[in-house]
Amino acid sequence: MNAISKIEAAPLTGLRAPFPAHQISKLPKPTKAQTDKVKADFKQGIRCTLCGAWHHPDVVHLDYVGHAALTDRLLDVDPAWSWEPVADPAGHGFPIVPGGMWIKLTVQGVSRYGFGCADGKSGGDAIKEVIGDALRNAAMRFGAALDLWHKGDLHAEDEVEAPAATPVEQAKPVLVTDAQRTELMDLAVSVGVDSTTLLAKCKIKRLPDLPADKFAAVKSWLNSKRVEPAPNPASDIIDDEIPY
Repeated sequence: MNAISKIEAAPLTGLRAPFPAHQISKLPKPTKAQTDKVKADFKQGIRCTLCGAWHHPDVVHLDYVGHAALTDRLLDVDPAWSWEPVADPAGHGFPIVPGGMWIKLTVQGVSRYGFGCADGKSGGDAIKEVIGDALRNAAMRFGAALDLWHKGDLHAEDEVEAPAATPVEQAKPVLVTDAQRTELMDLAVSVGVDSTTLLAKCKIKRLPDLPADKFAAVKSWLNSKRVEPAPNPASDIIDDEIPY
């Protein structure tokens, strides 16, 4: 039994439990300019150590939970969960979007609606994309992965306001986050840069002491150490989609 997702006292609250790190994937979200630049010259891209795709080195990644991880969570909470397409979306006041589908997701006898679309896919892939997208959207109405959908702090208003910082505290530099530190360490390992060399380049004794405003420069330097095999530029450029 998964201790994180099984909450017997109130089953539906199990959908709101945080997903473990190994079930959270990275979705690259390049700008149009970044995509056009790599399409024009594939050597402007890198093989990303986070998502595995070939894209511009400055692409932002978003956290998301995939279809399989969400299905696992739904089964934990209610083995008999189900979904069905909404036959008459207009009758429910829902907008009609070509290629999209409204569904009704039922968990523990409670039903909520969600919408999915294929985003340019066709054939069987489009069907899978629509279903997966609709399930994620409907499950979010139950609170599943809500912290990943929301870019801010959902409960900031519930927290006790911190006391004003003293002048000494205000003077402290902003340092890299744990996630950024881990990203640099993993990247260093992947390109064959040892910790001594990395720290010497950063002019620090410990990686957690790296100022946040130096993160991008250090990451770019590490990426420059990578030796990449020439990819197939026609087939290896990412699309803006959630993989299955």
